[in-house]
Amino acid sequence: MKEKRVIDKSRIALIIYLVSISFVLGMVTQQLFIGKQWIRLNKPVASSNPQAINLEALQEQVLPKNGFVFKIRWGDLGKRLIEDGIIDKSKLTQALVGEEGSLSQEMEKYLDGSNQAQIELNETNARFWVDVLWGLGLANKNDILEKGPMMANGDASNFASTGGWTIGVKQPMQIYSKYEYIKLNIEQQALVQEIAEGVFRPCCGNSTAFPDCNHGMAALALIELMVSQGFSKDEIYKTVLAFNSYWFPQTYLDIAYHFAKNNRDFKNVSALELLSKTFSSSQGYQAIKRQIGVIDWPVLKSGSSCGA
Repeated sequence: MKEKRVIDKSRIALIIYLVSISFVLGMVTQQLFIGKQWIRLNKPVASSNPQAINLEALQEQVLPKNGFVFKIRWGDLGKRLIEDGIIDKSKLTQALVGEEGSLSQEMEKYLDGSNQAQIELNETNARFWVDVLWGLGLANKNDILEKGPMMANGDASNFASTGGWTIGVKQPMQIYSKYEYIKLNIEQQALVQEIAEGVFRPCCGNSTAFPDCNHGMAALALIELMVSQGFSKDEIYKTVLAFNSYWFPQTYLDIAYHFAKNNRDFKNVSALELLSKTFSSSQGYQAIKRQIGVIDWPVLKSGSSCGA
């Protein structure tokens, strides 16, 4: 009987010991978890507070007040587009400045036949370039228009970039890929295709290789023009990014903010990355927008840059 009590006491002692060990291990595990959680939650991250990021400095990176000057030869393309009925100058003027307005000299010089050796881009002429480049992209003969997704169903007339073209003398499909304004050799055409496939726009999810809207068609014309003049891929991506930024200011300001929040300088991010589907497509931008919320950009609040 005495021996049984000793055994019972030993069992009780063992149980108490095991319970104690379990308790201690549980506390240690909890502390380790809490410690890891504390480290994770308190790990320094870039501030999401707009006040901590210089919005005006970011604006100047994305939309410089003085705009851009590109050494792209425009020549007399504007005059030729008007003479061929691609663009109706009176309709273009009305679309840009209204019935009573007139085009500024800054715009006129690209339409009057003078040999323009460069292209200036700023917030006052961004809409002008959308429309003029749109007409050029629509009319210029290119495999992307004839063999690409635009012709997948055998009829390209119902896209926004075709059916929506209303500032010409001729009907959209009368001019669609009919004029050799920009002649490309086989290698240049392949380069246009490659670049176009990597350039997206935030109004939709399509690349420039599927130019179903005005901005896509305008970007295609810009790429064709620059490839024909021997610009490098990097130069072309940077130029298209500048045009996209003035056409979609809210988008690229927000993208710049996203990078600043994550300790990356917008000006050091490659144009190819910024123009990719991840950032420049409609889906990509909306994902960024959900992360950063609403940013009160001074330049947009003032109404000085409304996009195109």
